[in-house]
Amino acid sequence: MIAPQGPAALHALNKALDAEHAAVYAYGVAGARLSGGQRSSARDGFNAHRARRDQLRGLITARGGTPSESGAAYALPFPVNAAADAVRLAAFVEERVTAAYLELAAVEDTALRKLAALAMQECAVRGYGWSPLIADLPGWPAPAAATPVPTPAPTQPLMPPPVSLG
Repeated sequence: MIAPQGPAALHALNKALDAEHAAVYAYGVAGARLSGGQRSSARDGFNAHRARRDQLRGLITARGGTPSESGAAYALPFPVNAAADAVRLAAFVEERVTAAYLELAAVEDTALRKLAALAMQECAVRGYGWSPLIADLPGWPAPAAATPVPTPAPTQPLMPPPVSLG
């Protein structure tokens, strides 16, 4: 039997589980708008998140916790009316699920940290399949846009004028 874990590990597991519940729902929505290879990719994403969801539920229960339940429906970040919207949703989901595993990657239990790292890697690869424009560090919040520092106008030329040799 697996030893009970502290509240931080169980909280992080449930946070990842919540993200997996939402991903399963979102891939169902996305898959309905896709066809061909994209629908197949959506099905693969759906199955991967469903398997990870089931794994997390088992880990939470084995550690003495209560797995969070799936919502009946989830609010989507934007309307999904066409295939392009579905592709955008799938990329968005992978980014969000990657971020949800960050807390789990920080717990003391090395097995859970390894699980989080693997899940984040899988999400990043799937996300790249939907949109090759991914963040430098998938899952991490984007840095705030840097405010350019005003550069004072030079008071003298940067280079001296050419010298006449004539």
